[in-house]
Amino acid sequence: MPETAAPQKPSRPSVDVQDLMRKVKTSQVWKSIFRHGYEDTPRNRSLMILSNVWLHLHPVKMRPAGIRVAFTWAGMGIITFWLFLVLTLTGLLLMFYYRPTVEHAYLDMKDLQFVVPFGMPLRNMHRWSAHLMVFAVMLHMASVFYRGGYKPPREFNWVVGVGLLLLTFLLSFTGYLLPWDQLAIWAITVGSNMAAATPLLGAEGPLAILGPSNDARFMLLGAKAVGETALLRFYVLHCVVLPFVFAILVSLHFWRVRKDDFSAVPLPPKAERRQGVRVEEWLRAHKGALEERIFVWPHVIAREFVAILLVTLMVFGWSLLANAPLEGLADPNKTPNPSKAPWYFVGLQELLVYFDPWIAGVVLPTVILLGLMAIPYIDVNPRGVGYYNVRDRKFAVTLFTLGLTMWFTLIAIGYYLRGPGWEWYWPWQPWDVHRVTSQRPMWNVPNWIGIPLVLGFFWAFLELPKRVWKGFAGGLSRPQYLITMGLTGGMCFVLLKIILRLALRVKYLVSFPGINLNI
Repeated sequence: MPETAAPQKPSRPSVDVQDLMRKVKTSQVWKSIFRHGYEDTPRNRSLMILSNVWLHLHPVKMRPAGIRVAFTWAGMGIITFWLFLVLTLTGLLLMFYYRPTVEHAYLDMKDLQFVVPFGMPLRNMHRWSAHLMVFAVMLHMASVFYRGGYKPPREFNWVVGVGLLLLTFLLSFTGYLLPWDQLAIWAITVGSNMAAATPLLGAEGPLAILGPSNDARFMLLGAKAVGETALLRFYVLHCVVLPFVFAILVSLHFWRVRKDDFSAVPLPPKAERRQGVRVEEWLRAHKGALEERIFVWPHVIAREFVAILLVTLMVFGWSLLANAPLEGLADPNKTPNPSKAPWYFVGLQELLVYFDPWIAGVVLPTVILLGLMAIPYIDVNPRGVGYYNVRDRKFAVTLFTLGLTMWFTLIAIGYYLRGPGWEWYWPWQPWDVHRVTSQRPMWNVPNWIGIPLVLGFFWAFLELPKRVWKGFAGGLSRPQYLITMGLTGGMCFVLLKIILRLALRVKYLVSFPGINLNI
């Protein structure tokens, strides 16, 4: 018998995804939430940015070069801001379970660890996000420098960015004390002792005439040592004052980015770049390249969303795998050896080995911050705006890279190579609290030799460049030249002092112990 065909089941109608999305976006519910963007048209792409409370700080269009991952270093700016929002949210949740008193602070940390549901992952996310934000803001500043994003008309926004960098350090530093464990109290003790060495405002300044407690450290701690008042002050600073100031400055920072426009410029094709074609010359020959723009929605927003999602997953995953440190209850009578500042300040602590506390803890950080703020006003080189350029910015890029390398090298030395008594220990050497404090004796250079050497060193930086290299100071005014070479000489002097101390055991080049002037 002939085979009969099996009856076929009726096929289900295929789902048209685009038609379904169109119905969703034209529904009353969608329109009640989103004011624009119902149809993918150029007008609606513009309105999605201009009419959105979160996205309106973006421009409607921007150059395609500005959305490259290599240009923004995976969006370090937006990642830093997102981490601030994560810290704000997790901090608000932690405030429900935390009391800023000596009696309860440490016990509340223990409750978060063992009693509060999901308390430990919550604290971990707050801790690790804070550390990652410090690192991300430094990377963001480095990327802006290397691509010339601080040059006119963006000078002031760079200064605002330096202020945000300082606030990020202070936010993390003030939060360091809140767990009230041994790690917290002694890290803050190290930092506050630097404040006591502040010229004029320190323990030996004119304010001390009014009483033994009237100095910068007392103003910071509210007492002679880290205690109840310090915990309350740091809590208010960490949860109210500093976040408020940070929010104002970051709003100004975004607004200036929006008004000053993004610095990214299109680059010549790779074949032409290999032949040595300069970007400025290529742009003059291709005037239309600067006018080419793409819609921020959805191109930029999609990339930012992916970056935020990946960072969030990374922080959450790390928070499940690694717990934030919590040592024993804070004990002012039990000093750990060594007692180290937070990792981002341990480089300053390492500088205490080479200079007096008021120089290492106050003068040098102040000079670093002022030097960073001065960069846009002393760098008159018009080249290298909106793209990474070393060939035409050798001097600026070399100095910035040297300073950045020195900073992270000091952090690595202080964090990994310093043990009990702040002695040098290689990673394979066990720590020994009974070790002799010095393997080789240190010595001071006599002042009659050291003073001329130091003065001659700085004179060489101020005078020799413009005499040896013709045109070196071209375009720089006299004040700009003095500031540039003064900062350059100061950084090189710090490097020289470190080398002399580690290699030849030279303690001070100039020493006046009676007035605490030891260099």
